[in-house]
Amino acid sequence: MRFNIASVDSLIIYFGDSISEETSAKVKKAYNSIKALNLEGLIEIIPSYTSIFISFDIFKYEYESLKILLENSLNLNIKENFEEKIISIDVYYGLEVGLDLKKISFEKKLSIEEIIQIHSSKIYDVYAIGFLPAFAYLASVDEKIATSRLKTPRNQIAKGSVAIADTQTAVYPQNSPGGWNIIGKTAFELFDKKLGNLSIFEVGNRVKFNSISKEEFLSQGGIL
Repeated sequence: MRFNIASVDSLIIYFGDSISEETSAKVKKAYNSIKALNLEGLIEIIPSYTSIFISFDIFKYEYESLKILLENSLNLNIKENFEEKIISIDVYYGLEVGLDLKKISFEKKLSIEEIIQIHSSKIYDVYAIGFLPAFAYLASVDEKIATSRLKTPRNQIAKGSVAIADTQTAVYPQNSPGGWNIIGKTAFELFDKKLGNLSIFEVGNRVKFNSISKEEFLSQGGIL
């Protein structure tokens, strides 16, 4: 666990230098531990693959005092007793919505059916949230279908598009520009206005994608 100053009112705690399940577990434990402290004066607590970013009220803390407090409060060796949450998302992997399926099929020398089977057969971990609210970075995609970002990003990606970039996968929560490879689409709503972060996802959740037919997708309110 390594602390660094990020700015006059923020710091970053690093738990490793590379993405791994071990580092992710440390980040998750620390994130839950910090939230449980319920410290007044912490403005944002943002976990990522290997670190946690914390912004704080400079009238409550300065870097060194908060660093000492957290060092003395965090215990990464405790066993967490919580029910693992798996979020199930139905996806239509059709060519009308899977804009890059043919490209991935050609590059990886796999049939489209094989790509769908590989992508939907794995349960993914939520490693981080951003760059948009409810945009969850999920990993790790099987190396057989891991695909580099597009050289030229699209000006508009449709809400609900399911995508791959390198060994990550994600769902676009709203219409936005993007450079990920689009392989399908879901009618699943990622926003929840009742939640503080507006997202159904939290770091530590897991996600399972289920392949459905065009008819099922349309019946769920999906738009081609």
